Amino acid sequence: MTRKPVDTGDPDRLYTVTGGRSRADEPFDLVTLVVSESGPVPGMQSEHARILELCRHPTALVEIAAELGLPVTVVRILLGDLLDMGRITARHPRAAQSVAAMPDSALLQEVLHGLRNL
Repeated sequence: MTRKPVDTGDPDRLYTVTGGRSRADEPFDLVTLVVSESGPVPGMQSEHARILELCRHPTALVEIAAELGLPVTVVRILLGDLLDMGRITARHPRAAQSVAAMPDSALLQEVLHGLRNL
């Protein structure tokens, strides 16, 4: 089985879309939920407009990248632009506070057993 490269976009197009930038200023996670705060405006970059249309409801960064057919790194840069403009809000996933704050594995096993019995 032959695997295709992940970044299949045309480098010239990706360079143009990101304005030559290779890193996002904001640390967007793959599961960061993005919501549009406004609609597209005339003269807006087409990728920005498409993101605003896609994110009328909370949408994960990875879903946006898949819909646009763009690498995740490029979408992170575009989302950073929209966040700076105040056109989107982003909700980052919560990290576990500590291992001690997580439920006991025995409790989780009991819940799983109960669910299977339903």
